[in-house]
Amino acid sequence: MDETLLKGAFQEIRSAQRILVISHIRPDGDAVGSLIGLGLSLQDLNKEVQMVLPDGIPAIFRHLPGSDQIQKQATGNFDLTLVVDCSDLTRTGEVLIGKPVPDMNLDHHPTNTKFARYNLVDKTAVATAEMLAEYLPQFGFPISSQVAEALLFGMITDTLGFRTNNMTPKAMKIAAKLMEAGGDLPGLYQKGLLNRSFEAARYWGAGLSNLERDGRIIWTSLFLEDRRSVGYPGRDDADLINFLSTIDETDVVIIFVEQGDGLVKVSWRSQPAYDVSQIALFFDGGGHSAAAGASIKGDLKSIQANVIATTKTMLGFM
Repeated sequence: MDETLLKGAFQEIRSAQRILVISHIRPDGDAVGSLIGLGLSLQDLNKEVQMVLPDGIPAIFRHLPGSDQIQKQATGNFDLTLVVDCSDLTRTGEVLIGKPVPDMNLDHHPTNTKFARYNLVDKTAVATAEMLAEYLPQFGFPISSQVAEALLFGMITDTLGFRTNNMTPKAMKIAAKLMEAGGDLPGLYQKGLLNRSFEAARYWGAGLSNLERDGRIIWTSLFLEDRRSVGYPGRDDADLINFLSTIDETDVVIIFVEQGDGLVKVSWRSQPAYDVSQIALFFDGGGHSAAAGASIKGDLKSIQANVIATTKTMLGFM
């Protein structure tokens, strides 16, 4: 990271009083942890902070201190707008439509489009939360036990418990410092990666019953009716894709989740030898080499056929 760029960005943050912090639609643990961690640290400096998630805070993340402050819309005017864990501006939903270019973009996705005045993008970081855990103390911003909890949660969830192939010694050292600051690693691991609601378990059942395979690619679909029939409140896959990634003799996993209004969310997971981020980019999405996603308009069955064929072609599975 360019030290001059980094220093200039954090000087602006320190000078601002009213700050908007926002992350992406269908938020994951890194989005929520980074949002809350940064927001609470700024509040500890007596800043007026609004934390916004366009889809609100999922129930599975409400155990984090500060989660009750998260809003769906921004209200009022701000000195500074900070976007965390977003690879492109469309991921912020409609919150920033008609607003000036965001001031800062803090992210770790290789497909980041650098859409802000200050683009703090570190592709080597395992999570945006890791970046914040490094930068905040570097520039004199406090890391309380609550901030440590949020940032450690972001790191744990985005690395599946420090198991992804982008893990580094640096990330482990940063996680250890967050534990020293008060982050409860065992508790956060349990809540972030192991706990499931009864509705989520039934939702998984629908996905498992739809599971298909072709060679070393497996995929499944989750329909609107699946969510409605079991009472699952989210628009995601309830982390089913990470479970499917453990199936033997599988190189690529794809999940199709019907969103409504003719939109389908597609997620890919892959073994280290296969880069699925380029496939996601082909469909106007993004992500990491081994974990990527895109939102595609159209009929789920047609999208499924197109995505599977494209995935095979781009990865040389034909």
